[in-house]
Amino acid sequence: MNETQVTVIGNVATEVTYGETGSGVPMASFRLASTERRYDRQRECWVDGDTQWLSVTAWRALAVNLIGSLAKGDPVVVSGRLRMREWGEGEVKRAKVEIDARWVGHDLTRGTSAFRWASGARGHPSTGAGAVGGEPGGQGDGEAVPGWIADALAARKASALASGSGPGESGVEPAGVAAGAAVASGEGDGVSGKGSGGGAQAALI
Repeated sequence: MNETQVTVIGNVATEVTYGETGSGVPMASFRLASTERRYDRQRECWVDGDTQWLSVTAWRALAVNLIGSLAKGDPVVVSGRLRMREWGEGEVKRAKVEIDARWVGHDLTRGTSAFRWASGARGHPSTGAGAVGGEPGGQGDGEAVPGWIADALAARKASALASGSGPGESGVEPAGVAAGAAVASGEGDGVSGKGSGGGAQAALI
């Protein structure tokens, strides 16, 4: 089966939401803002172009690790399968661009990051039961969610309350935080078939 694989550079535009499927599979999602950078010959400087908004969904070990790794405003590189979801609202046809992520990491051209092994990850010995095993995006079953997820969520919420609801240092405009622990739905995130609203093209590299 042919799949469209993309790699997108951008900023985390919302807090990461976390949940589980009915069978207990971890999942996480966030909105990604990817802004084009181009050189303006008249002004002789680099300027921002259009911003594309995409929904990113991760599963299993990758979903668990996102909770303790990403915050709104972080510069990231996301790689995975590109999907286009379409639906109708009356006579208006809407579409939503999504990335089913396989790999997510910080963009180190814009800062530094310290890596920490997850217990039971491939290439690193397990430290006990209850850890999430397998590689990101793997197909392992029965992955238990480690207890530090609740602590990470509580710390994230406390940090957000202390710093207010404004955009991060990167100046990314908030795209709205999905409620509860569900993956962001398609409602309100689409672009009309007439081209209004946010763009539907991903910044591909």
